[in-house]
Amino acid sequence: MIDRRRFVASLAGALGLAFWDDQTLDAITGNVNSNSKPSELKITDLRVATITHAPMRDPILRIDTNQGIYGLGEVRDGASPTYALMLKSRILGENPCNVDKIFRKIRQFGGESRQAGGVCGIEMALWDLAGKAYNVPVYQMLGGKFRDKIRCYADTTESDDPHIYGDRLKKRKEQGFTWLKMDLGIDLMKDKPGMITRPEGVLITQGADTPHMFTGIELTPKGIETMANFVSVVRDYVGYDVPLSCDHFGHIGVNSCIRLGKALEQYNVAWLEDMVPWQYPALLKEIKQAVNIPLCTGEDIYLKEGFVNLAEQHAVDILHPDLATSGGILETKKIGDAIEQYGIPMAMHFAGSPVSCMANVHCAAATNNFLVLENHSVDVPWWSDLVEGVEKPIVNHGFIAVPDAPGLGVTLNEAEVKKHLDGGYFDPTDEWNKERSHDRLWSMTVRGTPPRT
Repeated sequence: MIDRRRFVASLAGALGLAFWDDQTLDAITGNVNSNSKPSELKITDLRVATITHAPMRDPILRIDTNQGIYGLGEVRDGASPTYALMLKSRILGENPCNVDKIFRKIRQFGGESRQAGGVCGIEMALWDLAGKAYNVPVYQMLGGKFRDKIRCYADTTESDDPHIYGDRLKKRKEQGFTWLKMDLGIDLMKDKPGMITRPEGVLITQGADTPHMFTGIELTPKGIETMANFVSVVRDYVGYDVPLSCDHFGHIGVNSCIRLGKALEQYNVAWLEDMVPWQYPALLKEIKQAVNIPLCTGEDIYLKEGFVNLAEQHAVDILHPDLATSGGILETKKIGDAIEQYGIPMAMHFAGSPVSCMANVHCAAATNNFLVLENHSVDVPWWSDLVEGVEKPIVNHGFIAVPDAPGLGVTLNEAEVKKHLDGGYFDPTDEWNKERSHDRLWSMTVRGTPPRT
């Protein structure tokens, strides 16, 4: 390993710079990670430790290297760590600093929603490694930052009583949150007659497996009035000076979405989220054109092409990627840059541990048209304690400070993490070292070329 301080001293002598005394040399070499030579880094292992009740189930990835440094990443909340482990044999031996190259190699194994979790979690860990190797924060490698702190909104436990819910959201405002979001779903009326029309035998929760338009569930005028009154009460508690977004409406038809949206216009809602699945841009555009409230979607879209398609069609007003699904840090930065050209801001969906949180923070810091980042864990008392190296609490008066430490800027608090595990703490995963398939997506151009063995 090169003694970089001695190398700089010899270079100074060769250049006749005798004024480079010990103090100056220390300053020059102080930012060099002498434990790593980036050009010779190789991935040697990938292991998993799964945190539970944070409040979701969050598989944390650790990618090890031949030089003793490691990178942390995270599979999206609720997804299987297998999505990442199946990629282990495909990244062993690679230089983790070649983030884009490795991403292009494994992105074919991602898919919509949580199926993208392995690809995205590995991509986060690669950026963490690259930042540690070069001793710079991830946001710097993305082109620098536009902001020093990241605005958040907090998931808030719902209630069937609008006064209880309104009071909970008011307390969020008192905590310092400058953006609020509420759930407003047809489950509020599940036991009230005359609110919902649906075919006999169809449950209001059935939409979990059936796209909205195919359930036959519609709101009655009484149901729409009830939901609008619910928002009215909440607005009485939080006022009109703070943005208030709405989500989780239930799997209702397009006409019900439009009628409900019109009824909510007077409450100056910041956005209506995922009213119908993102795969139906024409239907989203139909709702958008009929309702004078911004439409938002995107948490289940993988890769930038789906976002660009929605932006080109002006099907929604706000796009809302989940970085642990959309393709990871760089791909999400690219998404923000691409949709900015269409005048569309990027909010960010997030419901994981502090590891994935910091990946979001670096991306948000480096993206000009970023709007606000979600957080589901402000009520989990030990959530901030899972990591070290950043300001505590991580979400402080509705904002997260952008860390300046190398990589993602956090290390795990091993003692705290071990209190909340489902399974072992980064146990060996050697059984995944030799998983193989013929992965190429185009025909062989050399006659007789065998599949990889």
